[in-house]
Amino acid sequence: MSDAEIIYPPLSFKSKVWKHYGFYKKDGRLDKTNAICKLCRASVKYTGSTTNLISHLKRRHGVVVEEASASAPASCSDSPVATSSKSGEKSIEGFFHAPLANNSARSTAITDAIALFICKDIQPYSVTENEGFKHLLHVLEPRYKIPNRKLFSDKQIPALYDKVRREIEESLHKAQRVALTVDGWTSCATASNVTVTAHYIDDGWILKNHVLQTRVFNEAHTGNNLAVLLQDVCREWKIEEKSPALVTDNARNMILAGAGAKMDPHVRCIAHTLNLASQKAFKVDSVSVLVVKVRKLVTFFHKSPKATEVLREIQTQLHLPNHKLIHDVSTRWNSTLDMLERFWEQQPAVLNTLLSRKIKRREAMASLTEDDMTLIPEIIKLMSPLKVATTLLSEEKNPTISIISPVQAKLQRQFQPDESDLEVISHMKDRFRQDFDGRYTYLEGTLHCASALDPRFKDLAFLDDSDAKDMVFMKITTEVVQMNGEEEVSDTAMPNEDQATGTLEEDQTAETEGDKSPSNEDKTDDAPPKKKTAMDQMFGDFLSARPPAKTIREKAKDEILKYRERDTLGLDGDVLQWWRLQVDLPLLSALAKRYLSIPATSVPAERVFSTAGDIVTAQRSLLHPDHVDQLIFLKKNL
Repeated sequence: MSDAEIIYPPLSFKSKVWKHYGFYKKDGRLDKTNAICKLCRASVKYTGSTTNLISHLKRRHGVVVEEASASAPASCSDSPVATSSKSGEKSIEGFFHAPLANNSARSTAITDAIALFICKDIQPYSVTENEGFKHLLHVLEPRYKIPNRKLFSDKQIPALYDKVRREIEESLHKAQRVALTVDGWTSCATASNVTVTAHYIDDGWILKNHVLQTRVFNEAHTGNNLAVLLQDVCREWKIEEKSPALVTDNARNMILAGAGAKMDPHVRCIAHTLNLASQKAFKVDSVSVLVVKVRKLVTFFHKSPKATEVLREIQTQLHLPNHKLIHDVSTRWNSTLDMLERFWEQQPAVLNTLLSRKIKRREAMASLTEDDMTLIPEIIKLMSPLKVATTLLSEEKNPTISIISPVQAKLQRQFQPDESDLEVISHMKDRFRQDFDGRYTYLEGTLHCASALDPRFKDLAFLDDSDAKDMVFMKITTEVVQMNGEEEVSDTAMPNEDQATGTLEEDQTAETEGDKSPSNEDKTDDAPPKKKTAMDQMFGDFLSARPPAKTIREKAKDEILKYRERDTLGLDGDVLQWWRLQVDLPLLSALAKRYLSIPATSVPAERVFSTAGDIVTAQRSLLHPDHVDQLIFLKKNL
């Protein structure tokens, strides 16, 4: 039938593939079981689907039939629509890379990820309009269309803020006690802000830290205004009943704010306290003169490339570390000590550099005296323990107030007068003690209890008097009783000898029955005794032999005895996880959680400053305060 006429298919066959196929007639009717290719007259089985027909054209003739879109009329073209294999591949690629719907799961996930990226990496909202960012997303997901920046600033970030805020509110609600740190800072746009952070221990004995809010504070930073702010924070976050503690620096307005807000205890930041006392020590006349001389030398080397080059050469010759000299920062005392330490390390190279012919004499700074060179190592020796303490507070993850008393005791011993001290060193010690010793007198009992509840310091080795140690644990016992609300019950349960009218046996009977109602007090002695049940008759003698239940005070004493007998935790041990395992000390554990949740420093609030500086930049100085609050909140809490 190779010469038979190929009949066009019926008009109901609208696929474009039929431009290349037809049918033979058989017994006067179209044989639709096989389609005939018009290009090669091959017979291709037809079952109602055009798949076999399209495959034949592509495989045998390299022709790909491009179907018309569903919206286009079938009769829009009378000519066959065929393209090469390459163009067909482009068509398929276009089909699979159709734009993602905005509400699709994939598109929503990418949008959420961009919002998280903006918050965690402190990116401006305009990053979504950057060419490089657009190119990156196009390579990763060509089908995704980046939304307008307004979607992120007005919807995505606020929604993420609300979600995280709800989670923190729920977590705060479960906390036993919440401690707050607060500090103020000024943005590059000269806007005054106050940041508040919260700290607490959760049910898993993990210390949680959150930035609660960063708000513009245009009022005068007086104690009263800051007290109102703190009270508003407690109400807004619903933590008034969490016995909120407060940690701030030593500024007068902060001290008044804590008193005005009635937040107890109000702990003064130990790091800030050390900084103030150390700066007082460095202000001894001869020491301050020495520091100025060293600072000038360091400045000279920092400004002279030639001197720095010669210094490097001499360091190599003397086999000294190739270290640069350090310039101090006026607000950080430890930077002054770092400057002196580095100078003392490099002093042979520095002095030889100043004597080098390569350096002009007029460029060389005034030389240090022999007394100065004698004094420098003595200052380093004196102040090094302070540096260790500061480093400890910085390195230890979330230091709590339990560390304050041991640090204080250690430094007080370090700065005790010694007959062998140079006169200048004696003056430095005096200045330090005058500023430091009285800083925590008002909080001594609280700090001692906190240290006693820290298994690293529970021996209270920093206290010399054993009676003083016992007094600390007596105070802890009293606090356990008060925390569990037994104090009033115990007082009312105790019989008053002046009011007792019955015999001792009658009083004991009344206590055993536990009946305190007025009606029972009016009952006469002739009232018939209460009838005993069968259970009482059978087992009453067993119960009478059982010792009475212990009071909270007795239980607390038992727990303290167990606690003091246990091994001290190593200095590098995890205090909170140690307490998590002490399931047989429930009363002490609850009290420890209240104390150990209070930070020793206000550094968490101060660290927000650097984050805020990265968010409120010169290019973003007009960022709305609500957006500043949201971005800092999410950066710190996500």
